[in-house]
Amino acid sequence: MILHERISATATFTFQPDTGPAARITHAELAAQARAAARWFTEQGLPGRAVLLAYPPGTEFTAAFLGCLYAGVLAIPVPDPAGARLAEARLDRIRRDASAAAVLGPGSVPSGPDPGLGRWTPPAPGETAYLQYTSGSTSEPRGVAVTHDALHHNLATLDRLFGPAARRGMVGWLPHHHDMGLVGLHLSALYLGADLTFCSPAAFITRPARWLRLLTSSRAGLTVAPDFGYAWAARRVTDEQLAGLDLSGLSVAITGAEPIRPATLDAFTQRFAATGFDPGAWHPCYGLAEATLLASCSRGAAVRGFATEHLESHRAVPSATGTPLVSCGSPVDLEMRIVDPRSHAPLPDGRVGEIWLSGSSVAGGYHGNPAATEEVFHAHTSDGDGPYLRTGDLGFRLDGELYVTGRHGDLIIVNGRNLYPQDLEHAAHEAHTGAGAAAAFGLSRADTEHVVLIQELHHGPPDAVAASVLRRVSREFGVPVSLVLLTRGAIRRTTSGKVRRRHMRELFLRGELRPLHQALQPGVSELVGA
Repeated sequence: MILHERISATATFTFQPDTGPAARITHAELAAQARAAARWFTEQGLPGRAVLLAYPPGTEFTAAFLGCLYAGVLAIPVPDPAGARLAEARLDRIRRDASAAAVLGPGSVPSGPDPGLGRWTPPAPGETAYLQYTSGSTSEPRGVAVTHDALHHNLATLDRLFGPAARRGMVGWLPHHHDMGLVGLHLSALYLGADLTFCSPAAFITRPARWLRLLTSSRAGLTVAPDFGYAWAARRVTDEQLAGLDLSGLSVAITGAEPIRPATLDAFTQRFAATGFDPGAWHPCYGLAEATLLASCSRGAAVRGFATEHLESHRAVPSATGTPLVSCGSPVDLEMRIVDPRSHAPLPDGRVGEIWLSGSSVAGGYHGNPAATEEVFHAHTSDGDGPYLRTGDLGFRLDGELYVTGRHGDLIIVNGRNLYPQDLEHAAHEAHTGAGAAAAFGLSRADTEHVVLIQELHHGPPDAVAASVLRRVSREFGVPVSLVLLTRGAIRRTTSGKVRRRHMRELFLRGELRPLHQALQPGVSELVGA
């Protein structure tokens, strides 16, 4: 475990709770708590077994997680069931999938004096450090087995790319059970010897200015958030709150974990220009839990347009008036290939295909699932090159830069055209001020692919909003759409803010949505509840 060699005596974790004073602890104090936890884990006979860490935001989780690494316990970060919708059912499925020996939460691990390391034997590099359950299907959870070697390699990459900025302080709000929060904030702060100041995701959602106030007060050099976090702050921070902010110290603003929208980068940059925010701080990134965290990164927000009609045929042709895409930069310490997802033939630059990865940051596979591990982690190209990790994401490379276009499984194919759900969702959101978040997906019936759009209604007459959305989508994409309007907050998201399109599709087909208004195309209504 490389982290124990890099524990800082002076750097701190500072958690700002929703109410009350901040809780501050040094890295060295956290490590002492972790060693005490490791001793208790050993006394309980837990080394070599899996445990679920179901903690609310705060430093108690970090001490328990480190304790697991010290003791050789397989840590599984999961949402706090007391604070997450549907978390209990998901937690139970993960527990059964991992054959977990215990579920630990606040107060589970008794405190005690630091026992030191004693005869501690460091783990082998290829041993699994922890399981990162992905935020996909709740019925078939997959635990990514992140090895100590993969974790060390990815943390070293983060150090090389962001070390100077991070050592001036890090600020965030992402949940510690998500790879971007766990590795991108908590573990990287420990590895880099950086101060980390953070609040809960709920505190950010209800008061996004809190995130920016923490950046202001700490003068931190780095922050991490998905696209929706920056968009939410740009929309919700008031003029009064803006007046007290100073973001001039921020030199690295990492965005990733979901499609990065040029409109979000523009909105945040313009909204917070008066606070000293430097647009050069943008670092759009691409990554996934199966590669520990980071796979590619761009310095600065490079946006290029590509002809929409060619993207629909899986070709990237630059066009100033086409679909704008944000570059995710070049691969970082990984080999990247763009591959036809069906034939597995490698594709040249400018062709859209599945992103495949190989390198030391790639995890060991899916825990207890050899079939899925073989399919996803041991892929070979049609000419025999491999093994590679199949990411399931679509994209292309051009001039050495990666552009991510969507998910292979989310792609909607209508009359030979490839439609990306995030493009449909963005158009719907922009169609009317009362239109909120959306989830687009395809449904097949009698050899016909139907497009369904589930849209939140924030305000306004449902009929008028629906008409505006359908008119905009029809004009931009030229396809018939079935529209369902729901109440604010009805679109399901992962903990990192990604729209759970497949889950929304399942709810729609089971007839479990409660529409405020709907307009379904012929043939679609027969699929609901069938």
